[in-house]
Amino acid sequence: MKTLKFSTDLVPLVLSGEKTSTWRLFDDKDLQIGDELCFVDSDNKKQFGKAKITSIKEKALGEINDADFLGHERFESKEKMFDAYKSYYGDVVNDGVIVKMINFKLI
Repeated sequence: MKTLKFSTDLVPLVLSGEKTSTWRLFDDKDLQIGDELCFVDSDNKKQFGKAKITSIKEKALGEINDADFLGHERFESKEKMFDAYKSYYGDVVNDGVIVKMINFKLI
């Protein structure tokens, strides 16, 4: 089973069903539709849920639009979004980087 980490502030959103999508850059896990996932709180390293990938869409980070935020937390601005992803992935994040938008269902 593949593992995905979430920051502590996102855990309640996932568990409540408000967050049903996660965006990942540089997919080193080769995430695919149908994969079962173990969700882990990145701060305390504890598992908080399991899910199954229901759909995947890919596009350049600079092409994200309002419709892409369905099931995903919003950012105050495009700059804040880039800052957030740079904090996870480093300075390699730019408009052209492909984001994998993963929709999931808790199981």
